[in-house]
Amino acid sequence: MPSGLVALALGGFGIGLTEFLIAGLLPQVASSFAVSEAAAGRLISGYALSVAIGAIALTAATARLPRKHVLVGLVVLFVIGNLLSAVAPNYPVMLLGRIVAALCHGSFFGIGSLVASSLVAPERKSRAVAVMFAGLTVANVLGVPFGALVGERWGWRAAFWAVTAIGVLALAGIVTLVPGWAGRTGPPAAKGHRSDPAPGDGLRAQFRAFRSWQVWLTLTATALGYGGMFGAFSYIAYTFTEVGGFSSADVAWLLMVYGVGLVVGNLIGGRAADHDRDRALVLSLLALTLTLALFGLLAASATASVVLVFLMGVAGFAAVPGMITRVTDFAHGAALAASANVSASNIGNALGAWLGGLAISAGLGYTAPLHVGAGIALVSVVVMVVAARHARSAADRSDQCAAEPPSRPGAGRAMRHR
Repeated sequence: MPSGLVALALGGFGIGLTEFLIAGLLPQVASSFAVSEAAAGRLISGYALSVAIGAIALTAATARLPRKHVLVGLVVLFVIGNLLSAVAPNYPVMLLGRIVAALCHGSFFGIGSLVASSLVAPERKSRAVAVMFAGLTVANVLGVPFGALVGERWGWRAAFWAVTAIGVLALAGIVTLVPGWAGRTGPPAAKGHRSDPAPGDGLRAQFRAFRSWQVWLTLTATALGYGGMFGAFSYIAYTFTEVGGFSSADVAWLLMVYGVGLVVGNLIGGRAADHDRDRALVLSLLALTLTLALFGLLAASATASVVLVFLMGVAGFAAVPGMITRVTDFAHGAALAASANVSASNIGNALGAWLGGLAISAGLGYTAPLHVGAGIALVSVVVMVVAARHARSAADRSDQCAAEPPSRPGAGRAMRHR
């Protein structure tokens, strides 16, 4: 495994902590700043919306810069944002820190996925993306429960100080281990030791990628899939304690179970996507829908909650590597499309958290976000089925045109343009 993938995974680990840590600390932060549950939830939805904006804005602004240099700058921004959160004297500063840290998130995973894919053979690119995202999933196994325990013993600020330190380590790893040529769009022979971006990386070329309907369908399926999972996950601590009968101290190990599911789903999804990507994506989204629906019905059972939160992690993250490589393939390697996929996922996060919060505020109880999530995920299944069928039909037409020789001059060209 290329050492650069290890550095990218370390960066993903730090960013994963920042995104998910707050879920286990939400009651503490709300109490510390004397704000409502809904206001505390905006530390999640606000982060997600900032990711969506930052992914597009920063990737577009840095389209012609060397991708390694961009990754370094993004991690510096990440460190600054978490430092602000750690020292925040009030809720607005805390929210500002979350926003600053979030700005780097989308571009890091978008550009990082292209860099990861460039370090391996084409037939292993989904698995390379899965390795990079392994840091994000491991953050839920080790980091999030650790953060919850730190918050329980030393306060939530100590958890953000720890994340800041991890960000510094990730910065050092990317500087030393990621090669300067990584992420270029040209053939490997053209990379050499150059660190400048390929000529096709201009902003106009980046936006041309969005002419493809497949890009838009994949972005939509990504947003809805994430929306389904995070509609449930954003309030999972309340579901465990208020419905399942768990204590607040149990939340840490329950999040660890969820995190193990993410790791397993990420690895399974990467391999499955390299084998049959569209089939793997449809099945993983369908599994997420069924898992959330069952969880909503059985959340009062402690045993069922443990099993289903694990399966929620597996099904929810199994689609991630395939979605990333699908959108970049149909976008012909455009970094902006890769970052847009991360934006789409965080728009889905915000949508799910918002709808889940509305359901709770409407008095529907702490299982309502699970039912909301199942409904959103079901729509993602429909979108992905449409995308897969459309892609298969287009491929069949292309094969037919290639197999039938033209009967007259110019006929082959006419068939290709039908």
